Amino acid sequence: MTTVTSVNVNGLRAAAKKGFVEWLAATPADVVCLQEVRAEPQQLPDAVRAPEGWHVLHAPAAAKGRAGVSLYSRREPDATRIGFGSAEFGASGRYAEIDLPGLTVASLYLPSGEVGTERQDEKIRFMDEFLPYLAELRKRAAADGREVVVCGDWNIAHQEADLKNWKANRKSSGFLPEERAWLTQVLSDTGPGYVDVVRTLHPDEEGPYSWWSYRGRAFDNDAGWRIDYQMATPGLAARALKASVERATTHAERWSDHAPVTVVYGG
Repeated sequence: MTTVTSVNVNGLRAAAKKGFVEWLAATPADVVCLQEVRAEPQQLPDAVRAPEGWHVLHAPAAAKGRAGVSLYSRREPDATRIGFGSAEFGASGRYAEIDLPGLTVASLYLPSGEVGTERQDEKIRFMDEFLPYLAELRKRAAADGREVVVCGDWNIAHQEADLKNWKANRKSSGFLPEERAWLTQVLSDTGPGYVDVVRTLHPDEEGPYSWWSYRGRAFDNDAGWRIDYQMATPGLAARALKASVERATTHAERWSDHAPVTVVYGG
């Protein structure tokens, strides 16, 4: 079996001081994908930069203090790649992947966007470039007899069941019709054809949410969004045995505004 966990750490240096180190030491995951690391490797404490028992790939952003993704794997990867061939986003710290035997695991931090601003335009440009890459990645992996899982903060709630207050957010970035349609394309048989693993295993559930604003009592009221996904090729998705969101017991125990999303895949 292979256990894969993905989490947006909302700044790895801060998370390390609030419980991430202890969580990493206790996790049974074989691969951990991080997003929004917001640090250069040399800025990280040893316990998270190169923890014992893990092989680590860090992909920081050229823009200091922004974005950044990392992958931790128990097994040394056969190959590693940063970026997806985009001239604009190659050094943006938003995508990296590793090859393990029979499996490619990617960590994605899709731009968050903000309606009516350049940030939303950037998000749309990223989506436009990333969709054909997802199709290419699946095709390339299939030719090599490999499966793929793209983990991360996709910053889009796909369906009404994926956020608590969906009616109030119909004009908000992250739940815009065009963003949701794009995610439908990712999952479509006429598109790249990936599978939303958590939703497949929890088809009738509200959520399970993976992000809660620090404002108000969003966490206590479970007024969250499900924007952190594991999108897998159909062959791998069919092997998914269970999925869970590792939601903290209390607000005070949180070390990020996101919670880890974990999936156990059978052999």
